[in-house]
Amino acid sequence: MSTPQVRVRFAPSPTGPLHAGGVRTALYNYLFARQQGGQMLLRIEDTDQNRYVPGAEAYILEALQWLGIEIDEGPHQGGPHAPYRQSERKPMYREYAEKLIREGKAYYAFDTPEQLDEMRKRLEAAKVAAAQYNAITRMEMTNSLTLSAEETAGRLASGDPYVIRMKISPKEDIRFNDLIRGWVVVHSSQIDDKVLLKSDGMPTYHLANIVDDHLMGITHVIRGEEWLPSAPMHVLLYRYLGWESTMPQFAHLPLLLKPDGNGKLSKRDADLGGFPIFPLEWTDPNTGDKARGFREEGYLPGATANFLALLGWNAGTEQEIFSMDELISAFSFDRVHKAGARFDIQKANWFNQQYLKQLSEAEVTSSLKPLYQEKNIALTDEQLSQIVHLLKDRVHFVKEIVTESLFLFEAPETYDPEVTLKKWNEEAVNAISGLKDAFVGFEGDFVAHDIKELISKTMETLGIKMGKIMQALRLAVTGAGAGPDLMIIMEILGKEEVVRRLENALSRLSAQIRLA
Repeated sequence: MSTPQVRVRFAPSPTGPLHAGGVRTALYNYLFARQQGGQMLLRIEDTDQNRYVPGAEAYILEALQWLGIEIDEGPHQGGPHAPYRQSERKPMYREYAEKLIREGKAYYAFDTPEQLDEMRKRLEAAKVAAAQYNAITRMEMTNSLTLSAEETAGRLASGDPYVIRMKISPKEDIRFNDLIRGWVVVHSSQIDDKVLLKSDGMPTYHLANIVDDHLMGITHVIRGEEWLPSAPMHVLLYRYLGWESTMPQFAHLPLLLKPDGNGKLSKRDADLGGFPIFPLEWTDPNTGDKARGFREEGYLPGATANFLALLGWNAGTEQEIFSMDELISAFSFDRVHKAGARFDIQKANWFNQQYLKQLSEAEVTSSLKPLYQEKNIALTDEQLSQIVHLLKDRVHFVKEIVTESLFLFEAPETYDPEVTLKKWNEEAVNAISGLKDAFVGFEGDFVAHDIKELISKTMETLGIKMGKIMQALRLAVTGAGAGPDLMIIMEILGKEEVVRRLENALSRLSAQIRLA
């Protein structure tokens, strides 16, 4: 018997932006499918119409595309198992729910909200640990197990609201082998009679995902740890529907934790910490509130995917920088951790810096042009190239090149006070004065190599060691005591601007010291 082709699915609910944990789930599904030569499906689980948010589905698709996660079948790609939105598959779910009723594995429940609330209060008063609708309590409620066949038929005929609940046997052991956690064993007495079909005729996640995974030939269900408590019930559903022999393998991924490691990562944590946890910026259609996105904050898609891939998984080597193809080749479930992964935004910044360094000068330059245009700064391609060469390896984000280069377009109005106190002395004034005159008289190309030679010769003439005045020279030119290559900075500024800045510094700073 041949092994079926690997088929995985990412099945988000269109209830808002895609959390980083969901992105990682999609990524791991994609890596595994591609590694195994399989297929990845996108299924939109929109059965909870009360939580549906307009624009969320389009957001999900755009986010996956930005990250380089390719979908083989889905609502926009189509495929042999269409439709791929659960709201469009509604009739088939009832068919399977009623099949379970006919076989005595599910039942109609007509309980009102008041009755359910009364049951919970009664169990709480009796100090029952978990107030569940289960094999014991169901016999005290209003359902087709406690009503006669005639009463049940009458209620259905008269249109009484009802749900369909799964009838859990209280005497079964449920076992499944999770690809990350190993064997999981749960006794059915710990599981309540979950609702399969809601009163509006829509299925719950429990029924819909089992039916769809079976009909779509899903071989592996890779999802978050929060679904682990539901997995035993899902195994039972496969058993009750007669599909246990083709049941997919499960892999429940570890949680993403807050930066301090205490608790599950939330939007509030991101808001308080000032960092993104969504792939793209999201505007809430109801409130207008904006949530940060990795893309809009300046993270590169490859860096974002690399960062998320290593939250809960490693290749077992010292390697940290992976292309998507390398991630596909290296990924394995036996290297996925069981414990939660701490969300370290500083590590994400480091990844972005490494990916930025790998970009070509042309790629960075094309990204910079509109950013400078927003600040009404006109630059030639040669100037842009010089700035990229100067700053590219010193920043974490492309946009930082703009902010870090503003000193090139505005002469300093203030000077680092600590450096001024330490370095601006009589010797510095003599050296800067001499350099200003040397620059004015210089007639060659004002380029980094020649500028350095001119400084060296001038200092030799003045009898001043070059190393002793370089920080003062940087202070005069940029206002700061540290930064990128000063020779390239002066080349970009040009001779006339450098001379102006030296004159300005001599005028402003000399008044702050006492000349001997």
